[in-house]
Amino acid sequence: MTQSLLVIVAARNEADRIGATLDALGAAFPGAQLWVADDASDDGTAGVALGHRAQVVSRGRPHGKGANMTAAAEAALSAEPGATAELALVCDGDLGSSAAALGGLVETVARGDADLAVAAFSHRVGGGFGIALRFARWAIRSRCGYAATAPISGQRAMPAAVLRELLPFASGYGMEIGMTVDAVRGGLRVTEVELELEHRASGRTLTGFVHRGRQLRDFARVWWARR
Repeated sequence: MTQSLLVIVAARNEADRIGATLDALGAAFPGAQLWVADDASDDGTAGVALGHRAQVVSRGRPHGKGANMTAAAEAALSAEPGATAELALVCDGDLGSSAAALGGLVETVARGDADLAVAAFSHRVGGGFGIALRFARWAIRSRCGYAATAPISGQRAMPAAVLRELLPFASGYGMEIGMTVDAVRGGLRVTEVELELEHRASGRTLTGFVHRGRQLRDFARVWWARR
C-alpha cells in the first residue's frame, strides 16, 4: 500500500490494551497518522496513547462513541498532514495485537474493491443472546436494504473523502449502523471482509447486559432518526 493513511482509534478506559493496539497498527501501517478518540477515560488511557506516539483527542466528560469519534475525525482531517490523507481507518482500542490484521481491510479499499470495507470477526468472542446484533442487522436492512453480517463492527476502512462525507457520525453506539445506512443510501459500495481479530467482549454478566441495553437504546435512536 502506497497511499497515506489516517487511523482513528475509539477508546474509553482501555489503558491495558490501547498500547498493544497502537503498536500493532504502527507495525502494520508504517508512517500512518495515529489518532485516539479518548472518551473521557479515567484509567490513564490518554497517557498510554501519548506514550505510544498517538495524537489524542480527549474531552472532560463522556460524549459517547459517535460524538467523540466525530470530534477526533474532524480534528485529524483538519490537521496537516491529515488533511491530505488518502485513506482512513477507524477501529476500536481493545483489539490488542490482532489490530495488525486490519491490513487486509485497508488493502480492500486501496485496491478499489470497496468504498467502505467493514471487518467481520472470524470467531465470535463473548456476547449475550444476540438480541442487539439481530436488531442492528434488521435496522440496517429496513433503512437501506443492505444485509449486514457484522452490523456493529467498529473496524472500517474507506477513502478519506468518504470519511468526510459520512461525518458527523450517529451518536453513541449507533455510529456503525448510521455509517452503513448513510453509505448505502449515498450509493457507496460496502463490503465485509472476514479477519482474524479479537477484542474484549462483554459476557452474560450484569455489566454485559447493561452495556447491551445501552447499545439497543442507541440502535433504536439511529434507526428512528433515519426513517
